[in-house]
Formats: sequence, structure tokens, C-alpha cells
Amino acid sequence: MPKEFVGPESDKLLGANLVPETLNGLLAGFAMAFTPEVMLYAFVGCVVGTLVGVLPGVGPLAGISLLLPVTFGLNPVSAIVLLAGIYYGAMYGGSTTSILMRIPGEAASVMTCIDGYAMTQKGRGGAALAVAAVGSFVAGTLSIVGLMLLAPPLAEFALRFGPPENFALLVLGLLVLAYMSSGSMTRSLAMAALGLLLGMVGMDTMTGLFRFEYGLSELGDGIGIVPVAVGLFGISEILISAGQSTRVDVRAPRLRELLPTRREWRASAGPIGRGTLLGFFIGIIPGPGHIISSFVSYSIERRLSKHPERFGKGAIEGVAGPESANNSATSGAFVPMLALGLPSGAVPAIMLAALMIHGIAPGPLLIQQQPQLFWAVIASMYVGNVVLLILNLPMVGLFVNILRVPYSYLYPSLLAFATLGVYAVNNSVVDLWIMGGAGLLGYVLRKLEFELAPIILGLVLAPMLELSFRQSLAMSAGNYTIFFTHPISAFMLSVALVLLLLGMRSTFTRAEGTRALASLEPSASQAQKGNP
Repeated sequence: MPKEFVGPESDKLLGANLVPETLNGLLAGFAMAFTPEVMLYAFVGCVVGTLVGVLPGVGPLAGISLLLPVTFGLNPVSAIVLLAGIYYGAMYGGSTTSILMRIPGEAASVMTCIDGYAMTQKGRGGAALAVAAVGSFVAGTLSIVGLMLLAPPLAEFALRFGPPENFALLVLGLLVLAYMSSGSMTRSLAMAALGLLLGMVGMDTMTGLFRFEYGLSELGDGIGIVPVAVGLFGISEILISAGQSTRVDVRAPRLRELLPTRREWRASAGPIGRGTLLGFFIGIIPGPGHIISSFVSYSIERRLSKHPERFGKGAIEGVAGPESANNSATSGAFVPMLALGLPSGAVPAIMLAALMIHGIAPGPLLIQQQPQLFWAVIASMYVGNVVLLILNLPMVGLFVNILRVPYSYLYPSLLAFATLGVYAVNNSVVDLWIMGGAGLLGYVLRKLEFELAPIILGLVLAPMLELSFRQSLAMSAGNYTIFFTHPISAFMLSVALVLLLLGMRSTFTRAEGTRALASLEPSASQAQKGNP
């Protein structure tokens, strides 16, 4: 580690003048965020994100994957602002179809369907939309304050990290994501290992030798993240959704119907506050935080309610809490991405890839070396939340009409757009083959109920993981105990080992339960034959 980052003097430097520096950085960020170019891309990102959230099944991941190639001609600030707008715009937009039609635009809006649609059936759909939009605005704004205050000190602490600590952090991140996944930890780790293997293709950064390129010069720089992401999420979504119809009759609420009563506002205040705090801290943890937080928020609100029997029948708390939680988790996910260079999910991983493609090294030094990028993104989030509040109330009718476009017209357009975008990155036909292969692989894996996010995480983290591992061994002359003689890396690897053992235990328990059920079935059938 550099000498200036170690010791008590560094502690004084790291902690001194933090508040003035934060305010100065935020003011500089607003100065950049209010430039016409950044404002334009923040607006475009919010509009596209809302449309992505409205379209059932597409979600922010597929939307960002399909639009990632568009960002290559932009400067890094505009690119990240555009992608961030799509991300939290999709969180907003998903509530529209959930409330009006009981069709979740994306996974985090599943809980909103329950009471939101029940309110629509009672003629209070407009009020539910208004509470969802305002709750999302409040949660998004407050969580951005948390991101602004938490990310810089976290990054300063991480400056003490050397190669062993970075390796342990990346391993812990992969295992936490696998442990927090909704499916089997073994399956998630298998997908992460596949991503790591794909990340081995290309030039060895330590020796300069080429690996697994098979004579294709296009693979010298490795397998591109863009064609893999577009294929796994965008193309596979198109293949799975082929032949479906989205023509649905729905009445868009009028503007005067979007005003909740005083009682509804009072009932929503507590859930909005609790959902904001809950979502932010769950969003920091690697995993699908915006989905988990909405489920946890709904459960908490039902448990705290004096009338839990109203939930499922049109309780406004069942809309305000989950919607605030999933939007707050979106900002929370940016904390480890911007401060540590560690994505907490698939969408932050793609944004991390966008940073790397633009020549920006993610990690603790990002805030020091690229402060204008960090603070411009923070400021643009404030702007984006205001834009989304304006979009999601008066323009509800317009977004609902998008649902009337049949898939037979919509998805071929997306496929052509994705193909042109991926080809335009490197003007390479090989990238198109990679995109097609990844699309078919994603289609098969989704049919087999495998999670695709760990593949992208493995592909993004593979170069950093390998470099930290080999640098650590170079520091210790090949002695593997270096990972356990450094206290921080030893602690993180110990936590990773505990998570791995817990995951294996749950896998074995599930397997034993399946065998026990299988053994009971023959005896049950024999008993039925003996007792007609």
C-alpha cells in the first residue's frame, strides 16, 4: 500500500473537512447536472426507464442491457446518468401496470399488485398511483442523501485495502450474492463460475500472453460484456416472450382522480418512512435488494397494522411501503458500486462495466480521482426524481397505451436495435455471434430455472479477482497464508466460508427432504391399495 494511506496521519486526512468537501462536491455536481446535455440524458433515461418498467417482463436489467451500446458515444457522466435514469425509472414505472391491471411491470412491483389493484377495483386506482409516485419520490430523495453521506467515508476506509483485501472482498461479494439469491446457492455459484471462466478469455494482464482466443483477434481483449449482457437478458427475454400478446383493455385514470384523501396521506406517511430506511440498507447488501425490500416492507406493514385484515383488500399502506422500499434500495445499490467497485446485483454490474468501458477504474479511488463523475451522478439523481414525479402522474395514460402494442411489433424492433447497437461497439461480427450464443444460452438456462445475474457478475469481476489474487501471491512469494495474516482479508474470507457452509447445509437439508418425500410416496400408494 502507498505510505500516505497508512497510519494515524492518514486517519486525520481521511476524516478532516468531510462535510465541507461533501457540500462543495455536491454543488459542483449540481453545476454539471444542470448542463443541457446531462439534463437531456437524465430526462431520456427517466422516460425510457418508465417505459421499461411499464412493459411486463422486460424490467430494468433487460432495458439497460439493450441500451448499453448507445452510451459508447457519450462522455462517462452522461452515460452513467442515462443508465441510472433507466434503473430508477423502471422502479417507478413498474407500479403503473401493477396498480391498474395487476400486471407487475418488473419483479419489485409484485407486492404492489395486491393492494394496488384492489384499490383500482374500488375506484381508488388514481390515489394508489399518486401515493406510489410520491412515496417513491420521497424514498428516492432521502436515500440519495444517504448515498451522498455514506459512500465517501466508506471509500476512504477502503483505501486501506491492498490486493489480499480486495480479493477477499470480491470473493465475499460473490458468495453473499449467491447466498441471497432466490434459488439454490449451488446453482448460483455454478453460474458465477461460468462467468469467471468466460472472463479468463483474452490477454493475461500479468504476462501479456493470450488465452483461449482460438485464433480470433477479436477475442484478444476478452469476451465483451455488452454482447453477453444483451444476449443473456435482452435476447432471451425476446425469445421467451415471442408469440405473446399485450393488447389489454384498460381505463387510464383522469388527473382529478389522482388525489388521495387526508386519511390516505396520513396512513401512508409511516410506511413511506419505514420503507425508505429498510430499502436503503437492504439495497447495500449484495443481492436483489429492490425485490427483497418490497416483500419485507409489505410483511412489516401488515404486522404493524392495527387492521391487518385490510391488507389484500385495498390497504394504502400495502402500496406506500413496498413502492418506497424498492426505490430506496435502488439508491442503496449504488453505495458499494461507487465506493468499493463491488456491484450488489446484475444492474450495478452492468453499470460498473459501463464505467470500465469508458476507461474509468471503479473502486475506492473513484471518488478521489473522478469526483466530478461521482457528484454529477448524485446530483442527477435528485434531478431524475423530480422528473419521474412529473412523468408518473400526468402521463399515466400515455404509458398505459404502450401496453396495447402487440409483442409481434415491439420485440422485432428491440431485436433490430440490439443487433445494430452491439455491432456498432466494435464493428465486429464476432460480437454478434457472442450475443446470439449468449441469447440461446440465456433462453435455455431460464427454462431450466437458473439465475443469469451471477454470470454477468462473474464476467465483470473475473479480471479484478484474478489480478488481486496474483498480486497477493507475488507480494508473498507464492505463500497462500497472506490472505489470513491480513486481519481484514482473514475476517472477510471467514464470513465467506460461513456463508458457503450455510448454503451447503440448506442444500443438503433440501435434498434429504426430497428423498424423504419420495420414500413416503410408495408407502402411501400401497396404503391406498390396501384400504380402498
